[in-house]
Amino acid sequence: MTTKDKPRTGRKILEIGIKVLVVVLLGFVLYNQVFAREDIAELRSAFLNHFRRGNLHWLIIAILLMPLNWAFETLKWNTLVRNFEELSFFRAYRGILSGITFSLFTPNRVGEYGGRILIVKPENNWKGVIATLVGSFCQMLVLLSTGFIGLLFFAGKFLNLDPLVLQGIMFLGILLIGILLFCFYNIDLIIPIVKRLPFVHRLKRFVKHIVMLRNYTSRELTTALLYGGLRYLTYSFQYYLILQFFGIEVPLLMGFASIATIFLLQTSIPLPPVIGLLTRGQIALFVWQHYTDQQSDILAATFGLFLLNLIIPAILGLFIIISTNVLQSLGMGNGGE
Repeated sequence: MTTKDKPRTGRKILEIGIKVLVVVLLGFVLYNQVFAREDIAELRSAFLNHFRRGNLHWLIIAILLMPLNWAFETLKWNTLVRNFEELSFFRAYRGILSGITFSLFTPNRVGEYGGRILIVKPENNWKGVIATLVGSFCQMLVLLSTGFIGLLFFAGKFLNLDPLVLQGIMFLGILLIGILLFCFYNIDLIIPIVKRLPFVHRLKRFVKHIVMLRNYTSRELTTALLYGGLRYLTYSFQYYLILQFFGIEVPLLMGFASIATIFLLQTSIPLPPVIGLLTRGQIALFVWQHYTDQQSDILAATFGLFLLNLIIPAILGLFIIISTNVLQSLGMGNGGE
């Protein structure tokens, strides 16, 4: 082996090692969260029970909405990425699915950023991270806005709170959303703040690219916010359809208010999807117990949404990662995909 061949061999081994590690980690997640669950037999029984009742049409519609859910996320991210790189819709979609794969076994879904930067040019990796951060801020703004409205309806109907408490929640919600909207449409104000951070010298590349925030127009940010809202409506409707499949009869408007409450409470617990699934189940039980006493159906519906919108896309994302030259995408190697 020549001296020139050694780096290539080393890169190839590292490339294979990274992909094997991703396969192992995702396999670990699938085993623990799908096949090794203590209540998996109960959940399977609940599914088969409602499957035989002829409720399948609700589930089919929810499944058909899955690619639409991530299509809106793709359009939102592509709107923000287009500021520095032109990506086709399908290439951007590949990045979204790759990000889901990484997010399943990383805290606070930080792996999502790593998955998406595999799609942009190596020189734009940090810009891709920043665009993803802006997109996450956008989605959080949508979620909090709808969540506070939903919480007011849910609390007013089921929690018997004092009117002054409800007014306090409304005031805090309006204040928070107003502050977040101001920050969102003046997002470039973060640049001088970041530059003053004591450890900023360790993130020179990040600071170098963060000035791109000045390039986002109000129209681009509004478009991203619109796609974020459409995505929120899509996965909320999926949740509602899955509830119908499991026989949890909920009026449409109160159903959406309750779903918004669940998503709001989940946001206040920043855990990775696989660890947060148990907590999500407890939150769902707290909310849906006002409509049904069938705990197995509630947990099955929550688990079904998790499978549909995270596990299945993560498996698809795994195949994309395997077919991608990871080191080249990160600017660490030569050669094509």
